[in-house]
Amino acid sequence: MPRNLDLTALRAFATVAATGGVTRAAATLNLTQSAVSMQIKRLEDALDTVLLRRSGRGVDLTVEGEQVLGYARRMLVLNDELQERMRGTAPEGEIRLGVPHDIVPRVMPRVLRAFAAEYPRYRVTLISGVTTRLHDLFAEGGCDVFLATEATPRSGAEELVRLPLIWVGAGDGIAWTQRPLRLAFEEACIFRTKAQAALDAADIPWELAITAESSRAIDASVSADLACHMVIDGFDTDELVPIAHGGTLPEIGAVGITMYVAQTGRDAARDRLIEILRDAYGSLKASRPPSLSIAATG
Repeated sequence: MPRNLDLTALRAFATVAATGGVTRAAATLNLTQSAVSMQIKRLEDALDTVLLRRSGRGVDLTVEGEQVLGYARRMLVLNDELQERMRGTAPEGEIRLGVPHDIVPRVMPRVLRAFAAEYPRYRVTLISGVTTRLHDLFAEGGCDVFLATEATPRSGAEELVRLPLIWVGAGDGIAWTQRPLRLAFEEACIFRTKAQAALDAADIPWELAITAESSRAIDASVSADLACHMVIDGFDTDELVPIAHGGTLPEIGAVGITMYVAQTGRDAARDRLIEILRDAYGSLKASRPPSLSIAATG
């Protein structure tokens, strides 16, 4: 005869998967780490399988864990929808979140998963663009919350973290060896003038070889080894990798990832999203000491 699964254990498992670790899941669920671990163990015993394996960055799902996660999410959504419908208090709504495209990878998927685990019926509308345009949109009332990348925060900002800028190019590319150094930047990117000023100070000739309104066009050009670009440390990708230039290119300095919140009435869902953003981005660390942030890695 089939046994009933414990929804509390399923929720603990889904939250660990969404947040990337037992510690964050415990904070989200307002439980102790040991209580979350016990619930995961109870679920593994009930299913007679291993769902999670610890890794250097937290935990990873096993193949069986990935299969169970899909079922767990559907079961929890149905459970929550039923209770909300019976109470007539379904937390439905929308939050408009602006994020510069270059700090979306790696962090934002985890943020959205964690928020959806707690507010499955809330919609987060993600608006991507350069910082200057997001500032304009926010001033017009087009965003409820937005993140910015800027050296000097504006009034009302909360700086979540400050990280160095690093040079990036194509893997095994040679564009960084050419002179004048070919650069690729979006027209409104604030990093462009910082890069040009640093190159001028280092007496390195350069040319703005590629400009575009689309970040995808810039990424494609750089990954094709047609030019160099720069990103915040930790947000390089498989296509845009840190340049092992041996210190021949100048350090650019650091920029802050800041957060701006519209001054409106209290919203529990929005406040929780802000907490998740603060935790996810505030925990970022530079991959190398600032003096070595753009030194050769090979």
